[in-house]
Amino acid sequence: MRKMNNMDLIEKLDKLQNDYQELNKRISDPEVINDTNRYQKLLKKHAKLKKVVDKYKHYKEILAGIKEARDILEGEEEADVCELAELELAELEPEQEKLEEELPVMLLPEDPNDEKNVIVEVRAGAGGDEAGLFAADLYRMYSRYAEKQGWKVEAMSSNSSGIGGFKEVIFTVEGTDVFRRLKYESGVHRVQRVPATESSGRIHTSTATVAVLPEAEEVELEIDPNELKIDVYRSSGPGGQSVNTTDSAVRITHEPTGLVVSCQDEKSQHKNKAKAMRVLRARLKEKYEQEQQAEIDEARKSQVGTGERSEKIRTYNFPQGRVSDHRINLTVHKLEQILGGDLDIVIEELIKEDTMKRLQKV
Repeated sequence: MRKMNNMDLIEKLDKLQNDYQELNKRISDPEVINDTNRYQKLLKKHAKLKKVVDKYKHYKEILAGIKEARDILEGEEEADVCELAELELAELEPEQEKLEEELPVMLLPEDPNDEKNVIVEVRAGAGGDEAGLFAADLYRMYSRYAEKQGWKVEAMSSNSSGIGGFKEVIFTVEGTDVFRRLKYESGVHRVQRVPATESSGRIHTSTATVAVLPEAEEVELEIDPNELKIDVYRSSGPGGQSVNTTDSAVRITHEPTGLVVSCQDEKSQHKNKAKAMRVLRARLKEKYEQEQQAEIDEARKSQVGTGERSEKIRTYNFPQGRVSDHRINLTVHKLEQILGGDLDIVIEELIKEDTMKRLQKV
């Protein structure tokens, strides 16, 4: 990973240390303490800065120790003193190198969405029934990964294909740093395998698209109820047969943008409407960010992949038992583990590559 110039690093860290000291004064101000929202935001910022400042203090102690040991070696000290100085250097220099890799990463601006919960949309693409089965595989993969992370998964809406697959499945994932880890999953996923229905044993290629949307809170995005067209209808199962005797399914159309969200999984119309609004809010947030903030597009260009739903990001090859991520030229022969939820095998590499690309722009 590329290192930041040492002088630039120290200059940035000195400025951050000054900001931290100024923040200490502000959070002690009675006027700030009495403003709950402002106080909570400053406390959160203070906690983040403290981590960097504490590490910087440790870094300066390491540098001071290295200087002292080198001064001893350059002086006319006795042999046993020099031997101790050499041992000290052997211990401190690797620590210096490690901190000079960690500190620049801590200085990178955070994605404001990283801590958010997400709404994940998985849709069958090309490949008929096999694409629907693959969409179901991806849903299980993300559910198992979430379980390993201690996150909570809640189904929002689904449209089954009737043979155990999904034409579409939408679900929420709630927990710590969910978007930070799942944001790399947006795009086209491709599977290569012999379908269960294939009698001749030929390998088929099918696709499914994944969209990972940071969830928008109501305070972030106000939606005018007058701009919504809400239709209710009876839920339907595979083949279109009615599975509910009441009009519990809900379709919401946001008329200014034309975005449409449907939800029918719950028996309660009220619950279906609430879930549909959560999905609509997340889609609107994504749309507005893409349209109004050009810098987001610029940031995405420097990241690993663009997050575009049309971009082919990964191939799951069953005959060879391999998974290939095309954005970082990564191939691992751990297909079963990854589909079983060990997704960090790929995600950690994506985070490292993304961090390196961002450091190159500092």
